[in-house]
Amino acid sequence: MATIEEALELERLERDIFRGASTKTQLPRTFGGQVAGQALVSAVRTVDPRYQVHSLHGYFLRPGNPAQHTVYEVERIRDGRSFCTRRVTGIQDGQAIFTMSASFHVGDEGPEHQDSMPNVLPPDNLLDAQTTMSPERLWAMREWEHWDIRPLPQDQIAPRDGLASQQQVWFRYRHPLPDEPVFHICTLAYMSDMTLLGSSKVNHPDEPTQNASLDHAMWFLRPFRADDWLLYDQNSPSAGYGRALTGGRIFNRERQLVAAVVQEGLIRTLRES
Repeated sequence: MATIEEALELERLERDIFRGASTKTQLPRTFGGQVAGQALVSAVRTVDPRYQVHSLHGYFLRPGNPAQHTVYEVERIRDGRSFCTRRVTGIQDGQAIFTMSASFHVGDEGPEHQDSMPNVLPPDNLLDAQTTMSPERLWAMREWEHWDIRPLPQDQIAPRDGLASQQQVWFRYRHPLPDEPVFHICTLAYMSDMTLLGSSKVNHPDEPTQNASLDHAMWFLRPFRADDWLLYDQNSPSAGYGRALTGGRIFNRERQLVAAVVQEGLIRTLRES
C-alpha cells in the first residue's frame, strides 16, 4: 500500500489550488486521515515557513472516492504578524467532501505546563498488532502496513475515575521520515483519524454499527517525530443518538504532551435490510 510520502503527495495546479494523489487502496471510500493530511499540506504550502501550524478544525462532508484525485482550494483568510489562518476545501466531482480551517503561529515565549502521561506498558513490551490479528483483520489493516500499531490490552489499562470509555495505543511510522517538523505534523494529522473512533466501541464490542468520522480537531503542542513511538491516550466521554464524542492526548517517549485531538463520529446501529 501507499507510503506516507505517496499518501500526502500534492501537485500545485494554481497559486492556491492543489491536487492530491490518488493512491492504491482497498478501502471503499477515501481514508479520512488522508484527506485531512493532504488538506493540511495544501495549507502549509501557502504559508511562510517561519509560521508553524498549531491547530486544525475539519469537517468530513461526503465520502470520498479513492479512485479519484481530490482538488484542494486554499483561502488565505489572514496573514498577521504572529498568526496566519487558512481555509481549505477538498473537492471531488464539483462537490465539497471536506473543509478545514488551519491556524499557524510564529511561536512565542510564555508559561508552560502539561498533564502527566499515564503509566503504561512500554511499546517494546507489546506485540506488533500484525502478529496478533486474525487473518480477516490483518487483511483489513494492510492499508496501514507501514505503521507499527500496538494497542494496550484492556486489562492493562488503569481505569480513571469518571471516564466512560478508555483506549490506549502506541504507534509509529516504520521507516525513517524527513527531518522537516511540518512533515511530521502532516503525518500525525493523517494517522490521528486511525483508531480514535474505536475508543467509543470499547463498551459495545459486539454491537454492529456503521462508523464514520464526522469532524476532527487537532492541536499541535510540542515538537515530535512520527517515526518514533507515540502514545495515543484515548477516551470517549459520550455516545448517543447515533454519534460518539472521542478525544485523545498524544505523548512522546519523553512523556511530553505533543498533541491533542477531539473527534465526533457516527456510530449508528446497523439497520436490518
